[in-house]
Amino acid sequence: MHSDKDIKKEMDEGGKGAIAHELAKKQQEISVTEFFEKNKQILGFDSLSKSLLMGIKEAVDNSLDACEEADILPEIYVKVEKVNDTDYNISIEDNGPGIVHKMMPNVFGRLLFGSRFHALRQSRGQQGIGISATVMNANITTGKPAHIRSKIQGDDAVAWEMDLFIDTKINRPIVTNDQPFKWEGKAHGTRIDYCTKGRYITGSKSTFEYLKNTAIVNPHSKITFDDPEGKRYVFERATEILPVKSKEIKPHPQGLEVGDLQKMVQATQQKTLKALLKNDFSRITDRIAEEILQLSGVKDKKVSAVTREDCVAIVKAIDSVKIMAPQTDCLSPIGDTLIKKGLMHVLEGLRPDYYAQPVTRAPKAVNGNPFIVEAGIVYGGEIPADSEVSILRIANRVPLLYQPGACAITKAIAAMDWRRYGLEQRGGKGIPYGPAIIMVHVASTKVPFTSEGKEAVADFDEIQNEINLALRLCARNLKSHLNKKERKAKTHAKFEIVQQILPEMAQKSAKMLNKPVPDLDRTITKIMNVVWVEPKSSYDPKNKVKKVSYNVYNYTKAERSFRLHAHLPKEAVNETLLGKYFIDMNDEGKANWEVLNMPPSSSVQVSFDLVGDMADVFSEGDIYLSGVSTAFVMGADPLPGDWGIKGMEVTETEMDIAEEAEEEEEEEPDTEEEEDEDEGGAEDDE
Repeated sequence: MHSDKDIKKEMDEGGKGAIAHELAKKQQEISVTEFFEKNKQILGFDSLSKSLLMGIKEAVDNSLDACEEADILPEIYVKVEKVNDTDYNISIEDNGPGIVHKMMPNVFGRLLFGSRFHALRQSRGQQGIGISATVMNANITTGKPAHIRSKIQGDDAVAWEMDLFIDTKINRPIVTNDQPFKWEGKAHGTRIDYCTKGRYITGSKSTFEYLKNTAIVNPHSKITFDDPEGKRYVFERATEILPVKSKEIKPHPQGLEVGDLQKMVQATQQKTLKALLKNDFSRITDRIAEEILQLSGVKDKKVSAVTREDCVAIVKAIDSVKIMAPQTDCLSPIGDTLIKKGLMHVLEGLRPDYYAQPVTRAPKAVNGNPFIVEAGIVYGGEIPADSEVSILRIANRVPLLYQPGACAITKAIAAMDWRRYGLEQRGGKGIPYGPAIIMVHVASTKVPFTSEGKEAVADFDEIQNEINLALRLCARNLKSHLNKKERKAKTHAKFEIVQQILPEMAQKSAKMLNKPVPDLDRTITKIMNVVWVEPKSSYDPKNKVKKVSYNVYNYTKAERSFRLHAHLPKEAVNETLLGKYFIDMNDEGKANWEVLNMPPSSSVQVSFDLVGDMADVFSEGDIYLSGVSTAFVMGADPLPGDWGIKGMEVTETEMDIAEEAEEEEEEEPDTEEEEDEDEGGAEDDE
């Protein structure tokens, strides 16, 4: 320690010590709000157009989270009103459970204040920064307070409103005009109004685009948007099925760091080290806890006696022990059916030809945090064919509009060879071209974003690999559809020629020979030599009923027995409406119909009805057939290997006939690249 006399002597002498003491006097603590005030770009407020969107995004994300936690179907209203060239009034209102009066200032006026940072479960908001950062940005750009209103559930609940600033020096709210009021026609909910500097734009990074994409991946929500021109857009609710609630889990030891373990030691309620490992972590049993202690060389002891060296040894031991992956009930994926429902509902104006069956991958973990990847592809219709495909990047049900080049999703799409799947790709890499929209959703307890602005998913190998596998499965579905469509078109043309020319020839010949016109069914059968599956459907939107039928024609020389298989949306199934050929359906909605001993030159109709909100999700073209060699089948795909059941066996004789038929068609063999891809695909499907 230096005395004041020593310090004065150093300063008088003009030495280096004098400079150090001068610098010491200038050092001071800054609040987190002050830091973000001077570094707004970290939170995404780095341009006028982006600032306007980010504020709306944070408020809408919070509204969706709050509604889902309270089991309320979300109804969200967004309004953007232009004040002058740079100032905009923004309003966001929801029908959520509301916020308790005394908590309103902290929720909206204090950064890093929230309930989800320490909760290990999937949610849109995680850090407690978003909405308070929005208020802070509005305060410092226009000098105007945010106006908050909220009402909690309850018949006699009073609504409260207040004006709010943030004191950036101490990261605390400054509240004025705090008063109760009667919110007419509002049972419960929250509303925020604020004025901010911004710039309203249209296009791929606009508020409209964000809300449209939000409606796609949150089909249970209703979103109303009034733009600055006074035009109203309403994204109606596509389903009343709420997402499965994610459950909070204990930390998983995978990826644990020494500092994390030290903090847990200090905060635990457990008495011993072994009890801490077993009870404060997930997936650690008595046996695994003992194995960790044995490998680390640390004896079981009181928690108060655990040292830093003990923590280091335990973390190293955990890396050497085989521990089950984290449980996945902390996640809430969208699911195949609702992905398709959301895409169909919002993109119906583009009239796509095909919605590839969406893919939801099995859960994996990265740095101890479980995650799931989902993907879907929309193709054809009025989607532009001469430009790059549109990419919908989603993380925890939130659309990502900025920094696509830094995102693992974009990198995975660009790395695939899409030429094998029917899309144009110049040079064999990069974003493909064609009439398609590709959607990828990453759901996790902690999505690894590249920055606090939550604009791009970090490029971890585990995530990149899962995205790649999900995309390849979707792409195979698309390729199968395009191949089937092309093959069916050619065969259909052949069929029409046969149906037109042969009857005319038969009629003229019969007339010339003065004989009756012969029955041509057997002749057509010999020429066609296929089992033809012709799907038909109709949908009644008023009663939410979809009628589906499959006319199956046996244009082969042999009697046929077969099964039809379809993956039905379970929510739309009433087994009494599945028709006379229906035999069974499993818990996943995979249904089976069986037709026995169908004579040559005959036909049968397999029909069923689907009812409810999810009835229109089913695509009648997604039908599989087993029991007949694929060489004879037109209009249905072979049963996938992952279906979980065996279809009717194809006889050895039939296989020989099929091979002969394929040789007669003289189809060109696959290229080496395609064969390699098929082999890789089989491995991926495992």
